[in-house]
Amino acid sequence: MKKLRKKVYMLAGYNTISMGTGRKEFNPRKERPGLEHYIKEAGQATLKGIGGAKNVDEGVIGNFMAARFNKQANLPAFLPMIDPDLKYKPSISVEGACASGGLALASGIKSVLAETADVVLAVGFEVQNTVKAMYGADILAGAGWQKERKNGHAYFFPGAFSDRAGAYYEKYGKELTRKAMAKWYCNAIENARLCKTAQEYQNTNPNLEATANTPLNPRRFVENLNVFDCSKVSDGASAIAIVSDDGLKRIGVPASEAIEVVGFAQVAADITQKPEDLTSLSTMKKAAEKAIEMAGISLDQIATVEVHDCFSIAGIMATEALGFAEKGKGCEFVLNGNTSRNGKVPFNTTGGLIGWGHPTGATGVHQAVTVWEQLTGKAGAAQIEISKGKPFAMSVNMGGDDKTLVAIVYRRGI
Repeated sequence: MKKLRKKVYMLAGYNTISMGTGRKEFNPRKERPGLEHYIKEAGQATLKGIGGAKNVDEGVIGNFMAARFNKQANLPAFLPMIDPDLKYKPSISVEGACASGGLALASGIKSVLAETADVVLAVGFEVQNTVKAMYGADILAGAGWQKERKNGHAYFFPGAFSDRAGAYYEKYGKELTRKAMAKWYCNAIENARLCKTAQEYQNTNPNLEATANTPLNPRRFVENLNVFDCSKVSDGASAIAIVSDDGLKRIGVPASEAIEVVGFAQVAADITQKPEDLTSLSTMKKAAEKAIEMAGISLDQIATVEVHDCFSIAGIMATEALGFAEKGKGCEFVLNGNTSRNGKVPFNTTGGLIGWGHPTGATGVHQAVTVWEQLTGKAGAAQIEISKGKPFAMSVNMGGDDKTLVAIVYRRGI
């Protein structure tokens, strides 16, 4: 695995509110902000942290389905809308289903490594609350193989991960797995309550465990998941700057205020093929292994992880794919408190996809923003302790059913 040929940093991250059901401000019957609102809010906030648009060399926008949710394409041309000084600068958009945000980060990293840019503005967004949930599920099914859509579940991706959960129940025990999935949900909401931009920030439910254990109802939803095992429909955007050493000098920010990318991997698997093993996230495993190898570190040096828990079962399986738990031992790893905010390796400290929200094209960027906040001590009430012996963090962004993956390893800039 090749090492990075030069230093790459991220800084000045910003998240809009993840808007949707659960937020008191959200009213599905009233007109809501459009995609331009979210892109501008996130983009302008990051520009403010790097001395303005004049310092930006190029931009990249991560998005999954604006062409269908919002009937809007040609997304690169939204970059100059953020600030007039971005006019006539290079801009691209990238799409890889729910890993679109991660692809935006990877694109910016590659531009810095290729020395075509010293400062890249990366923005991810999605505005999904424009259609009813059933129609939205059909749009999101585009993250899978379209020839399977005809015979797939009405709720296509909940159906796919229901199948994974069912296989996991059969192989490792339903009761234990359901307990771990409930624990994952509780951790997600508890963490989201500490982050003001989280979709579940205002969740005051006094009995999260009972909610997590809502009985499965295959007649109304899917066979092996309840609705609380699922990430929500969300509107939102996240932005961060990706810069070189020269970029840091240009914007006048010390490396200590940034995070350094020390390893990353972008991998894909054949979308036309079904998973070989429903109980394994094999593509996520490969991405994580490559990123960690490039970083030259061990797992016990990682202080915190942002992982793609589109469904609670995906969170359990991710602990195994990343190597923190042995195959089939993810449930025990979670139930023993290892992934909680005070655990061995806190996962998703602002709630992850289930707690913070999942505006699909923004998720990978949101993960990086959360890591930046944690490693630089800017996470506010959601801050965890970062010890000197564990100076690294990791994010893993997944598109589709383990098909497009971006994994990144970071440490605080020095």
